Amino acid sequence: MSIRVVIADDQDLVRTGLVMILGAQPNLEVVGEAADGLAALDLATRLRPDVLLVDIRMPGLDGVEVTRRLAGPDVADPMAVVVITTFDLDEYVLGALRAGARGFLLKDAGPELLVQAIHAAANGDALIAPNVTRRLLTTFADQAPVVPVQPIDPLTEREEEVLALVARGRTNAEIATALFVGLSTVKTHVASLMTKLGARNRVEIAMWAYDTRRVRAD
Repeated sequence: MSIRVVIADDQDLVRTGLVMILGAQPNLEVVGEAADGLAALDLATRLRPDVLLVDIRMPGLDGVEVTRRLAGPDVADPMAVVVITTFDLDEYVLGALRAGARGFLLKDAGPELLVQAIHAAANGDALIAPNVTRRLLTTFADQAPVVPVQPIDPLTEREEEVLALVARGRTNAEIATALFVGLSTVKTHVASLMTKLGARNRVEIAMWAYDTRRVRAD
């Protein structure tokens, strides 16, 4: 079954390129395009795609606000949103992830990473460009300490290991390889982390790890 995608970008050439890249994939289907934030919000609300691919800077509403309205903490049925942009400013990255985005990519990331991000978002996972992940760690390391939000129950040693790898942008398969455990075991630990932290997805797990200094810049 195909993953249904809506593309929102104010540049016609960029949208055309993205449609060509995604259209060449056998299990991806572009079901709509929008050239501004308001149109993206309306189109995504009506079509309910599996993934919304949205630019960070658009007229009407920017990508962060579109993400917040479709996938934010107060949204009962959040949509899978991947933010793609030419601007890798820290405030954009943090804003998008805090708004509920399941992925953040630069437009020069390449077709392979783009397709991986869409599949990850559709499957409830998250993919953040590796260079963005490293800078996120540095940004959080430089910020003033925050008051940690305590989990419902203490994390186990294994959950702490999984938490650190999730925060560094690793997929379930990569975590399983790194920890020498099965994929189902990793999924169980990730589900447990979501429950204990009150997180809705992997990005929120990662943000908690950053906020509580569980993960620091190398």
